[in-house]
Amino acid sequence: MEGRSWHSIIEHVLNTSAEHMMWAPGDSIVVAVSGGPDSVALLHAMEEISRLHMPLRLICAHVHHGFRPEESDREAELVRDLADGLNIPFELAQVDVPRYMRDTGKGPQEAARELRYRFLHEIAVRYGANSIALAHHADDQAETVILHLLRGSGPGGLSGMRFVRREKKVQLIRPMLRMYKTDLIRACEEKRFPYVIDSSNEQRKYRRNAIRLDVLPFLGQYNEQLVPSLNRLAEIMSAEDEHMDTEAYRAYEALVHKEGGRSAIKVPAFRDLTVALQRRLIKLILNYLPSDSENVDFHKIEAVRQGMIQNHPTTWSLDLGGTTVAAREYDTASFFTRDRKQIMAALAVFHHEIHGSQDSGFIRLPEARGVISWVRLTDSSEFRIPAGPYEAMLDEASLTFPLTIRTRTPGDTMQLMGLNGRKKVKDIFIDDKIPPSLRPFIPLVCDGSGPVLWIPGVRRSSHAAVQANTSSVIYMSWQPEGGTVTGD
Repeated sequence: MEGRSWHSIIEHVLNTSAEHMMWAPGDSIVVAVSGGPDSVALLHAMEEISRLHMPLRLICAHVHHGFRPEESDREAELVRDLADGLNIPFELAQVDVPRYMRDTGKGPQEAARELRYRFLHEIAVRYGANSIALAHHADDQAETVILHLLRGSGPGGLSGMRFVRREKKVQLIRPMLRMYKTDLIRACEEKRFPYVIDSSNEQRKYRRNAIRLDVLPFLGQYNEQLVPSLNRLAEIMSAEDEHMDTEAYRAYEALVHKEGGRSAIKVPAFRDLTVALQRRLIKLILNYLPSDSENVDFHKIEAVRQGMIQNHPTTWSLDLGGTTVAAREYDTASFFTRDRKQIMAALAVFHHEIHGSQDSGFIRLPEARGVISWVRLTDSSEFRIPAGPYEAMLDEASLTFPLTIRTRTPGDTMQLMGLNGRKKVKDIFIDDKIPPSLRPFIPLVCDGSGPVLWIPGVRRSSHAAVQANTSSVIYMSWQPEGGTVTGD
């Protein structure tokens, strides 16, 4: 592709935004700016568009990830100066990604992405923004397609990143998704826009970097237009994926009937659909059920489909995990959720207490197949960072006794380290891919005043965190007996 002048970049962003209806006059848009040439170019382009073409209210948002303190400090100052120079409000978040990684067990890129997007959504809510503008470009798209291909993704994954995607009532928009990084760097240099280069971009320990530095150049030996080809693939698959989604919705409206809380479909009509549409329809039906169906993967969907296309009369029932069930009775297949109250009533709901007068002890939890132990420590030399999610150190002065060890109840939330606000325990389980059928058995350690302190094997809250002036701690550990319900 020929190099782009700054004028052509502005024209390209305007055309892309119009094609995908990214914004309207007067919209408030949070622009995510890392300080790299792509995001710097995006902010300048959005500012010029707002000033000369269409009135927009822009907010510049930057995340200091805490990986490279000195380098990250310089990046934050550069972005702050950029926003101030353009007279755009600036919002900064300093998040402790290394600590969040220790707390959650997530990898560095996944942890950084989670904290970054949560901050961007917080800023969007605070300013009443319609959209969050992201600086992803065509090279990023090519990397994403390769990553999804390596994971065995279907059409949705091969679609890569979308130009516009709705998330949490806010649009994520990518106005530069068809542009290439070399053009953005050239434009920044032409306009003398200062930017930074993240030194971690050269570290091959990160999978996306390895794709960019090794895999794409290797494959490029066989196709000089590999990156444009992968971008064309993404656009083609995106359009076809949307078409199939539309057809699945039409089939749902025409063939699926609600009967007493069940979604039912006649098997002969289902068999008349193409295989691709059959799979889409099953997935759509499950998505519409008020249940924990996030763990329904391709293999389960295919097992349901094979059971539905059998010609001879048959009756079967398949537990899809959690409360979700698929069943067939002769020529009718149905999908439903079992009554959660009945399921919970059948479980051995536990509730134990730890009193402040107890210096040490243990509680055996046969339902969760493990033992929780605790001991009071007053010698600071014995204080240490927990070795993993099966240990927790609690500042005793911040605790209200008795502590309770109990099963999860609807509405439970936790204050996570490194984040503002609270998160539902249910969503934590979803993020950690804990099977819904196991979640009722996982113990919660709670403060006497109510907050969840620790989910053994899963997460630690920020409540009662050990501080520099802590004089006494409650050290707790979780020992699985023959395996744990929270493990892989």
